[in-house]
This record gives sequence, C-alpha cells and structure tokens, in this order.
Amino acid sequence: MMKFIFMLMFLIPLSINYWLLGNCIMLMCFLYLFMNISNNFITPTNMLLGTDVVSYSLIGLSYFIIFLMMMASYTIYKNKEKVIEFGFVILMMLLSLVLAFSSLNVLMFYLSFEMSLIPTLFLIFGWGYQPERITAGYYLLFYTLFASLPLLLGIFYINYLVKSLDFWMINMNDMNIYFYISVVLAFLFKMPIPFFHFWLPKAHVEAPISGSMILAAILLKLGGYGLIRMFIFMDYYSLNFSFLWLSLSLYGSLIVSFLCLYQVDIKSIIAYSSVAHMSLVICGIMSCNYYGFMGSLIMMIGHGFCSSALFCLANIIYERSFSRSLFINKGCLLSMPSLSLFWFLFCANNMSSPPSLNLLGEIYLINSIISWDFMTFIMLSILSFMSCCYSIYLFSLIHHGYYFSGSCFYNSVFIREYLLLFFHLIPLNFLFLGLSSFILFL
Repeated sequence: MMKFIFMLMFLIPLSINYWLLGNCIMLMCFLYLFMNISNNFITPTNMLLGTDVVSYSLIGLSYFIIFLMMMASYTIYKNKEKVIEFGFVILMMLLSLVLAFSSLNVLMFYLSFEMSLIPTLFLIFGWGYQPERITAGYYLLFYTLFASLPLLLGIFYINYLVKSLDFWMINMNDMNIYFYISVVLAFLFKMPIPFFHFWLPKAHVEAPISGSMILAAILLKLGGYGLIRMFIFMDYYSLNFSFLWLSLSLYGSLIVSFLCLYQVDIKSIIAYSSVAHMSLVICGIMSCNYYGFMGSLIMMIGHGFCSSALFCLANIIYERSFSRSLFINKGCLLSMPSLSLFWFLFCANNMSSPPSLNLLGEIYLINSIISWDFMTFIMLSILSFMSCCYSIYLFSLIHHGYYFSGSCFYNSVFIREYLLLFFHLIPLNFLFLGLSSFILFL
C-alpha cells in the first residue's frame, strides 16, 4: 500500500500536463486492482495501513472515479481555468481517500477522513458555478465538523481506556450511549442520514461536475466505511440501539423520495435520490447481519457508478443549454437522441434494474432489513415503488415534451463523453459477475 501512496506523491509534478496525469491515474487504478488480492482478512502492509475486501473495493473505485473526473472536466482544461491547481487538488483528494480507506489506526482514519474535506471545499469554491457556492461550502464544512468533533473526543476516550487505537485491538467494555452516539453521528451525517442531509443537495448543485462526481461516488461512502469499521468493537450497542437509526432512515428516505418529485433542478433530483439510496445502506449496516454488510458494500459501489454517471449526463446537457432546469431542458429526444439511450439505461439502473449492481445490493439489503423486522416490508415496498417513480419522472421530463424555443442549437455529443458514459456503464452492469469477491466480506 505504501508504494501506491509514494506513487501518488511522485505524480504531483505531472499535474502540469493534464492528460498525462489522467492516464497515469488510470494506469495506477489497473495496477492496484491486479496487483492486490481482495482477501476476507486485513492484509497489513505496515503497522498503520492494510486492506481487506471493503478497502480494496473502495480504493479501486476511488482511483477509477478520479480518472473519470478528469475526463469529465475537459472544459477546465479547454478554458485554461487553473489547470495545474485543479490537478493538484485532485491528487490531494485521491491521497486522502487512499489513506482513509486503508488506515488501520482510528486516529489516522479520522485525520484522513477530515483531510478529504479540504480538496472538496477547494473544488466547490474554486470551480463552482454560482455565487451561492460559498453558502454550499459552509453547509458542507459545518455539518461535517459539527458531527466530527464528538468523534474526536470519542477517539481520545478509546485511547484513554484501551491504550491502543488499532481497530483490531480495541475491546470496549466501558461503553455508554453518549460514546456510541458520538462515534456513530459523524458517519451518519457524512452518508447522510435523512433530516441531516441538507448540505448534500446544496453542495451538489453548486459544485462543478468533478465535485459532484467525487461527492456522490466516494465521499458519501466514507460514512458507510467508517460505520463498518467502528462496528468491529461496538457490537453490543449497535444491536441495542440500531432501531433508532433504522426507523429514522426508513421514514426519512420515504419523505426524501417524495421530495424528489418536487424538484425542478436536474442535479437536485439526483442528489435527493442519492440520499434515499444511502438511507438503505444505513439500514443494511444497522441491521448488523452478514447480508446487510455485504449488501451495503455492493450498493455503495453500484451507487458510486450510477449517480456519478447521472451527474455526468446532467453536465453534458448543462454545457449545451447552460441551464439545469427541467422546464428548459425538455424535448432532448429530438435534439440529442443518441444521449437518450444512456439516460434511459442509467435511470433504469437507478431504479435497480437487472443486471446492475444496484439490484444485487438491494436484494441483499431488503433481505437483511426484513430479517431484522418483518413489518419493514411495507416501507421497503413503497420505497422501491418511489425509486421507480422519480427515475421515470427524471427521464420523461427531460426527453419528452416540446423543445424550448429560446434554446440555442445543441452541439453534438463528443466521443470523450460517450467514452465517459461507457466507463460508468460497463462496471455497473458487469461487476455482478464477480460476486465471489464480495462474498468474502467476513
């Protein structure tokens, strides 16, 4: 693992050349995926870093999405909008994510977890669209820091009691409800849990395409990864108090699903649908069973590809019409018919159609949640129906209806954009063939 971190550091001078840096990151992605084995146990590379199947999957996803971010942000390169600084911010983001997902030490994980916030803020402040990006950055910063300070105090408490911060050496006998909430809350805010999700749609709408992709694909998954890691030593309290978060997530995701149908901004719909999907992941982790953990991992990876692709599609339309409004971007079936196929495929995958990873993850998650309490099937059935509703709503409003007469002529879709969408579509719909990798979860 250290060799990949050193390789990332040596890539910093390459930020002068945009495409060379992107190609090197893609090469590192394949080197990482083929030179490492996804074991069902932690493979330590030194005292602080190690990987298992969860880390391996999410680090591979991070490399892949960072490359796709550079591919999607071609306008920054074309308009020469601080290209070198953009490459440097991207590399710092990747370094913080690799450190976070491979840390075996709780404090090191916390520092890497918080470090990923800084490049995200730079992306929103430096390359965001509207003046409201300052407000969006403040939302992101203060929501995360408000929930993270109790976690830091909890880490100090762990060190005081156990005299160790290694995930696998912590055995908490003296635990109370305050400690449990302080540890769990930071990750729930990051995912985010409904009713504490207001920073996410704001950040998505104001962020550039690269910021939206990394937020949806990777940064939300830091919360799920942190919960999975912390539950190693919090099994008793996790079992006793999981009903709080399960009921809140199920009810909140239902409300958020209805909110999707009220949005008029394309990015807002995709952002709210992300909240609804990540609520299911919270339910799966909180159910504390094998199907729940495995389904959460599969759902996180599938959602990473699917939501990132939907944001790319929204950006392709925005670069041509200069608007994200559903009312202005009607009738795209006439102006960009070749893009409609990708819209249909990704909207279908967003409602968990076969053979996508989302369907596989939802099958495991629904099994785990119903095994926790049979009566949850009522909420889950409504949620499945609503995910279908807002996905069809998004597709039909963009592609059908009358073409806006005040809109300028759309340019054709470039080969780069088709490749970008194919790079999302192929792993999303073919990774289910490698299900044996995810079965090694525990």
